Amino acid sequence: MPRTSFSRNPLLRVSRPVSACSRCRAAKVKCDGKLPACTACEKAGRENECSAANDQFARGKERSYVAALELRIEKLDRRLEYAKRRKASVAQYEVDGATNATMTEAERRDSLAAIRAAIHRKAARNRENSDVNSLVSDFGILSVDATTRDFEPSQGNITFARLVLAATTKDALPESTQAMLPSRQVANATVQYFMANIYSLFPCFSETALLTILDDVYHQDGRVIKDSDYWLLYLVLAIGSTAQSCNARDKNYNNGVEHVCKALSYADGALGPGYVTQIQSLLLLTLYSMLDPVHFDTWHLIGFTSRAVVDLGLHQDPPTSSASDRLALDMRRKIFYCTYALDRLVVPLPLYSWPRAYFEISTISMAHARSFSFADESINVEFPQSSDLGDKKATPGPISGPQSADPALLLCQLRRAQSYWYQVLYQSEPTPLPNPTGFLWQMCLEMREWQQSLPDTLPPGIRQMFEQELRYSYVYCIAPSARGPQITDYIRILIFEYSLEYLNNMYDIAYGGLNSAFYTYHDALKVYFMANQFLAVLRDAQDLLLSGQHVPPPAVPPGSPPPPPIPRRIVRPGIPVESNLDRTIWCLERIPKTLELYGVRWEDALMLKRSFEQLSSETVDRLGGLRQMPGHNPYQNNVQSISPPGAVQVQGQQAPAGMRWIGVDAAQMMHGGPRG
Repeated sequence: MPRTSFSRNPLLRVSRPVSACSRCRAAKVKCDGKLPACTACEKAGRENECSAANDQFARGKERSYVAALELRIEKLDRRLEYAKRRKASVAQYEVDGATNATMTEAERRDSLAAIRAAIHRKAARNRENSDVNSLVSDFGILSVDATTRDFEPSQGNITFARLVLAATTKDALPESTQAMLPSRQVANATVQYFMANIYSLFPCFSETALLTILDDVYHQDGRVIKDSDYWLLYLVLAIGSTAQSCNARDKNYNNGVEHVCKALSYADGALGPGYVTQIQSLLLLTLYSMLDPVHFDTWHLIGFTSRAVVDLGLHQDPPTSSASDRLALDMRRKIFYCTYALDRLVVPLPLYSWPRAYFEISTISMAHARSFSFADESINVEFPQSSDLGDKKATPGPISGPQSADPALLLCQLRRAQSYWYQVLYQSEPTPLPNPTGFLWQMCLEMREWQQSLPDTLPPGIRQMFEQELRYSYVYCIAPSARGPQITDYIRILIFEYSLEYLNNMYDIAYGGLNSAFYTYHDALKVYFMANQFLAVLRDAQDLLLSGQHVPPPAVPPGSPPPPPIPRRIVRPGIPVESNLDRTIWCLERIPKTLELYGVRWEDALMLKRSFEQLSSETVDRLGGLRQMPGHNPYQNNVQSISPPGAVQVQGQQAPAGMRWIGVDAAQMMHGGPRG
């Protein structure tokens, strides 16, 4: 990609003012945005007060054209200064080398040539990095949206697709060597796996369209196939193949990378702005990036996708008066909620306010929480219609018909609930809630009600993934935060039990094969987060937790939501009852093994493993010493209850007749979703 010409001639023009000056906004008159002062301020003799002169734009608006040029000058000055220092360094080396009598003239020339070559290579890399940073910077300065035609291939050297790829690509992809598609049999098997495990959760395109494209490509009889169709097929093959990979060097992973490389040749057409196919293409690339974080940045990809969704208006249902095809409207809603589910998923974990003595445990995890791309208040989209095939069980074999989208609908419902409490707890003013415990109990109750509504026809792998998501959400929700800083003994026990259950199940899932559902690198981050929460609460209240002391649920006023039940422990036949000390040591020893297995697929997970081992080594040694105390175990406890494996149980409560969701009409959940 020829980045140099773009960095030297940035596209900094603006087609309209990015923000009116303060005087024009107050007077509600049109502002032409002229620099250094707009025409209206000039006529009024207020040039010095015009916000265009002192860059006082409205909050949240882009920087001015002058600020962009100043930024460019600063970058060029730094580059020039760096080049001068490099030149002086080389000159000094040549002077010192002349005094070295033991080196021959030819050796000195070869050595200097190698040094100059290394300097030039490093300078080239620095220029490339600077060009990419400039691309990203210019994208933020320009007034760009998903409907603009300023980035069409016919308009210039830089296209919207190249800009997106420059901002989101991490390590360079290898050159594509294979020119042939996989055999039709292999392609059918890969597509079948994608439809059963990924499409059922993210149905962002028509299954009929995919099968038609697959048939057209393999017929090779001169049929016209669009770039967006090629992109869709190759990304489906890439996701389906990579999702079946067991390590970063096996055949499935390499095939996935190869398919992505082929897809990139169609990027300009597939990511062309102003079309729904652009959002579908970005969604597929986002899904792939979650499986291949080495090459693509999921954070920025979902940001681009969300921006395109808002710019094209998919976050609002069209007016009821406008005639619209029912299937097209339903697909529009599916595309939006696929984006919504990913936007709410790709959120790094916030910094929790554990007691000061244990503060360092949480700071190693994601310390900067990512804001949502759009707030729930700006959304007016009903849920997609429930599939008529909701009772159809998943069966292996060739592609035989449309897949049920019910798991996707269930995922949308869960994301709406998670989104509400996340915004209240972590994206609102950091002041304590009037009744934080009541709010937390209500949120946990609604998530339990959602779990009780899961149909029996769900594939086992997806059901297990949903139940793990619930355990993760319970800990995420009730962990201490600025808006809910109180932490009681009952909350400590809840965090201890739910995080322990989550971590043990993830160990079993990892070593049983991660291909039963859509598990990605983000699950490694979740394991690391839950492990840190487990370690933090253990250090905070070790005696309470390891003793197995019974802590009754707190009393609640009549009509208030009940507190979450403590998960029931499982006792397997023939296995002695374990104390909480044994359970804790067992879990702490297996967390690094889980992260190590994730590291076989995603190398960055090994860094998480090493970090956790460093954090937990003292605790593991201390607990091991307690267990080795001769003839004395200070932590003997009784088993409170028994439940079948894999179930999130509710103790002593009947399933509510209706589901109560904040901001969501429960009656419409399975038949169209909320309005407004």
